[in-house]
Amino acid sequence: MTNIEGDIIIEFARSWLGTPYHHQASVKGVGCDCLGLVRGIWRELYGFEAARVPAYSPDWGDTANAESLLIAGQTYLDEIAIADMGPGDVFAIRWKGAQSAKHLGIITGPDRFIHAYEKKGVIEVTLSDQWRRMIVAAFRFPENPKG
Repeated sequence: MTNIEGDIIIEFARSWLGTPYHHQASVKGVGCDCLGLVRGIWRELYGFEAARVPAYSPDWGDTANAESLLIAGQTYLDEIAIADMGPGDVFAIRWKGAQSAKHLGIITGPDRFIHAYEKKGVIEVTLSDQWRRMIVAAFRFPENPKG
């Protein structure tokens, strides 16, 4: 991905700042969760929804869906090495040990990212060492999207 494309993704992501948190939603300014934020950016980039998203649990500790978030990332985005993450890339977080990956963020700079966080909405925050330790996968928006 070129820097221009990363800049476009960051611009789109920042346009979602302040959107309230709402589980399973994906409407800028109205409500979204972390997946809804990534879905919204996808729609802005490509003009269509990648796939119909089935209902999913808001429980971060829920392991019933195995690794559905990672599988979706691998299906629709280009998986990259975590060490290669850069501006505009998406990462997945596993909150605790063996639980499923349940959260997504978008890199906006060397130590910054945007995500939709319960009770805070879409925010841009520091990518601290604590956040970095929980990253389990990284993805890049594809040049040739599937959908």
